[in-house]
Amino acid sequence: MYDQALKPSGLKITQFGILRLLSTYPGLTTGAMAELLAMDSTTLTRTLKIISDSGWIRATPGEDRRERLWTITGEGEKRISEAEPLWTNVQKEFAELASDVDLDALTRTVHQLVLKAA
Repeated sequence: MYDQALKPSGLKITQFGILRLLSTYPGLTTGAMAELLAMDSTTLTRTLKIISDSGWIRATPGEDRRERLWTITGEGEKRISEAEPLWTNVQKEFAELASDVDLDALTRTVHQLVLKAA
């Protein structure tokens, strides 16, 4: 649902989430992003490569030569600006679709599952 809605922006929902995260918290490491997004590091690394190759983010070396600090580029900020109205609309659609679902309970359940999987 979200990928389809964001298609005109050229972003997938995972890419959109990463760009928004880096827009708010520039300079995160891959590990910190994986933790904040509750995402597997290997999957995140693949997605970061795609986003980086597209010119939407860039990496700079951290204190440890293996560590990379990620920041969003101007082009990445532009992508977010294009995608945010699409995301807002699909959020409204989802809220209507899930109007009879206890989203707080669902969120707690998903959080518990993420903790168990960690």
